[in-house]
Amino acid sequence: MLKVNNVEVIYQHIILVLKGVSLEVPKGAIVTLLGGNGAGKSTLLKAVSGILRIEEGEVHNGSIEFEGERIDTRNPSEVVRRGITQVMEGRRVFQHLTTEENLIAGAHTRDDRRNLRAGLDLVFGYFPRLADRRRVKAGYLSGGEQQMLAIGRALMARPRLMLLDEPSLGLAPLLVEEIFGIIRRLNREESVTVLLVEQNAVMALELASYGYVMENGRIVLDGPVESLRDNEDVKEFYLGLTEVGARRSYRDVKHYRRRKRWLS
Repeated sequence: MLKVNNVEVIYQHIILVLKGVSLEVPKGAIVTLLGGNGAGKSTLLKAVSGILRIEEGEVHNGSIEFEGERIDTRNPSEVVRRGITQVMEGRRVFQHLTTEENLIAGAHTRDDRRNLRAGLDLVFGYFPRLADRRRVKAGYLSGGEQQMLAIGRALMARPRLMLLDEPSLGLAPLLVEEIFGIIRRLNREESVTVLLVEQNAVMALELASYGYVMENGRIVLDGPVESLRDNEDVKEFYLGLTEVGARRSYRDVKHYRRRKRWLS
């Protein structure tokens, strides 16, 4: 469904952020992209959704294809109309609008806006808490409710591919489980394909079927989630698992930043 082909992204005509990134997202799948802060994960999602130009960025080399058609030259509204929506990191709800008004805003690219009620009913079915808070301004919602609202707003555009950027950020563990459970249901029940950017590697590898690891603007490892969970570097540096009794000094950690077994 989505193919990113050897993409390079440059900001302000000088800062190279993505350095030849390639990945694929099959139709109906949940694919996760793991990596630390500054690895380039959010930049990749913005390249797909077409909003790089807002931040003075551009796809300098390579191409991005959605269902066989190139989209890296399209503007964001065209990308949404083709079936891709992005849920930004940090939720980004319209705080002075009500919950329902936020959801209606998510449907602004739809041609059949007369059927908004069906869209609202769908969102409220997955997020009953939002139905109870439909008249409340979004700025007064809790962090978990705002994340639900951000996903629900994206769902109002009837996406075929949803780009999720750190949906667990700042949420309590029980809320994270609830959000990830709803993402799984949307994938199964509504046939929404998902590209998930997430630092919570444990949850991401439970949800996805395939994963990529990004560091310093490059994909350094990819494979089925079972193989990633068994990878020693992934276990140690993303899942927090080490050999019993193993000790790591701060010097070892600093050295690791310059040395990856999967880069050798």
